[in-house]
Amino acid sequence: MIVGLGNPGRDYVRTRHNAGFMALDKLADRHAPGAPVRQRFHSSTLDINIPGAGKCMLMKPLTFMNRSGLAVAEAVNFFKLEPAEDLLVIVDEVAIDLGTIRLRATGSAGGHNGLADIERVLTTPDYARCRVGIGPQGMGTRHDFVLARFSEDQIPVIEAGVSKAADAAECWATSGITTAMNTFNTRPPKADTPKLKQEPNHTAEQGEAPRRDTPEVQDNE
Repeated sequence: MIVGLGNPGRDYVRTRHNAGFMALDKLADRHAPGAPVRQRFHSSTLDINIPGAGKCMLMKPLTFMNRSGLAVAEAVNFFKLEPAEDLLVIVDEVAIDLGTIRLRATGSAGGHNGLADIERVLTTPDYARCRVGIGPQGMGTRHDFVLARFSEDQIPVIEAGVSKAADAAECWATSGITTAMNTFNTRPPKADTPKLKQEPNHTAEQGEAPRRDTPEVQDNE
C-alpha cells in the first residue's frame, strides 16, 4: 500500500503540504489513467498494477493531515498488512531542499504531524517513508509556508521531485526499501576543494634566529 499525505479540498490543491498527493497523482496517471477512485477507509483509494510487483493500492487520506493515522490504520488492519513490509508513506519535508527525496525504512516523525499520527495509531515507527523536499522555508511561519502554493519558478522543480518519488515508490514495490534507498538516496558530488598553494620553506641561516608566527611572550616573573 502506498499512501500519499496531504489535505483534502480545493483550498489545498497543489500546496506544499500536498506533495504526497501530487506523487500519488503521478502513479495514478502512469498505471491507471482515468480509472474510477473509490471512497473507503476515510480515504480516496485506487487499485493499480505495478509491473513486477502486482496489485497495489494508492491511498489519499481525507482526514486532514493531523489525523492521517486513522485512515492508514483502518486499511492496514483490514488487509492484515505488516507496516514494515507492506506500507510506504510519501510526505512533504520542509527540512530538505525543494525537489530532493529521501527514503527511510523507519525513523522519527521529524516534527511532521501526519507521520506522528500514523506512528501513534500503528504504535510503531517501522514503516517505509519517502520524504519530498519542499524547503528551505522562507519568511513567515511554518504553518503559512507549508499551506502556500509553489511559485512559478518552483513548479518545474517540485514536478521533477514528485516524479522521482513516484519512481522510488515503484522501486519499493518491486524490490523493497533497501534497494530503493540505495538507488534514490543519492547526493550530488561534492565540488573539488582547491588546494592551498604551499609557501616555500625558508630555512634560517646559521646564526639567524628562526621566524616566529607570534611574538615572544615576556617573562614578567
